[in-house]
Amino acid sequence: MTLLALHGVSCHFAMPGGRALKAVDGVDLAVEAGQTFALVGESGCGKSTLAKLVLGLERLHAGRIVFDGTDVADLDRSGRRRFRARVQAVFQDPYSSLNPRLRVGTILSEPLTARGERGRAVQARTAEVLELVGLPENAARLYPHEFSGGQRQRIAIARALVPQPELIVLDEPVSALDVSIRAQILNLLQDLQNELSLSYLLIAHDLALVEHTSDRLGVMYLGEIVESGPSAEVFAEPRHPYTQALLAAVPRPDPAHPRASGHVTGEIATALDPPSGCRFHRRCPHVMEVCRSAPPIAHHANETTAGGNTVKCHLMDP
Repeated sequence: MTLLALHGVSCHFAMPGGRALKAVDGVDLAVEAGQTFALVGESGCGKSTLAKLVLGLERLHAGRIVFDGTDVADLDRSGRRRFRARVQAVFQDPYSSLNPRLRVGTILSEPLTARGERGRAVQARTAEVLELVGLPENAARLYPHEFSGGQRQRIAIARALVPQPELIVLDEPVSALDVSIRAQILNLLQDLQNELSLSYLLIAHDLALVEHTSDRLGVMYLGEIVESGPSAEVFAEPRHPYTQALLAAVPRPDPAHPRASGHVTGEIATALDPPSGCRFHRRCPHVMEVCRSAPPIAHHANETTAGGNTVKCHLMDP
C-alpha cells in the first residue's frame, strides 16, 4: 500500500529581478507502507526542500502531496493536526533540534500535552519511548547537553515516536555523528521500523549508507529525480550517467566487488539558472546534441520488471 505519493511536486522561490529558484521541479515519488524510500544526491540538489514540502514547512508551488489516499491540500484544521501527528521528522543535528532549556521529559511530553493529555499517561508514554530507543527512564530528568551526540539523536528519534507516527522523514539522520555511532543509530531505526511498522523517507548524500537500509531509491539532480527504482536494481545496474558517477565514487573495501563505471567533472549548476535541455548535460560524459536542447522524458528501464527503474535520460530514447 502506498502511504505517501508525490505527483509533479514543485517548489520555486521568487528571487530579485523576477527570476525563480527552482529548488524542486516536478518530482514524483511513492513511499510504501513499512518501507524506506531513500532520496540521494549532491548538496544543493533539492533533497531537504522536498523533505520540508512533505512536512508542510515549505509552500507547494505546484503538484499534489497525497498521504494515505488524501490530498494534504484538502485537509481541514483537524485533519492537518492529525497529519502532523502521523508524519514526524528527525533532522541532521540532534542538538539544534532539541530545546536546550528543557529537560528531556518535557521535550518528549510536548506533543501529548499539546493535545490535552496529562499525568500518568504522559509519564508512561515518555518512559515507553525512552525504552524503545535504548535510554534509561531517568534520562527524562536530564538536559540535552548532558548526553553524547548519539544519545541526543536517540532522544530526537524518541521525540518523533511520541505521537505514534506512520511516516518519519529522516533528513541526514547520522551525518553529524561519529562513524562508530552511525551503525548503532541505523540499526536502531531498522529495529523500530520492523517493530512499529514505520515508513521512512530517508534524505542522504551517502550512497554507501542507503545501499542496505532502503527498499527504493531516488537519485535527485538539480530539483529533478533522474533515476528511481528498487534499491537493489539501481545499485546492481545504474542507468543514468549521474547515478553511475555517484556509485563510482563510493569506496569499496572489497577488491572483488564490481565497481560502477562513470565520471563527472565540475560543480552542480545553480537552480536559479538551470541548463537548458537535460540539466546534467554540462557534466555528462555521454552528452549528445539533443541533450543541450530537449529535456529528457522518463523511461522505464525494464518493461518486464514490475516497479523497475525509471530513468530520465536521452540515452534511453528508442
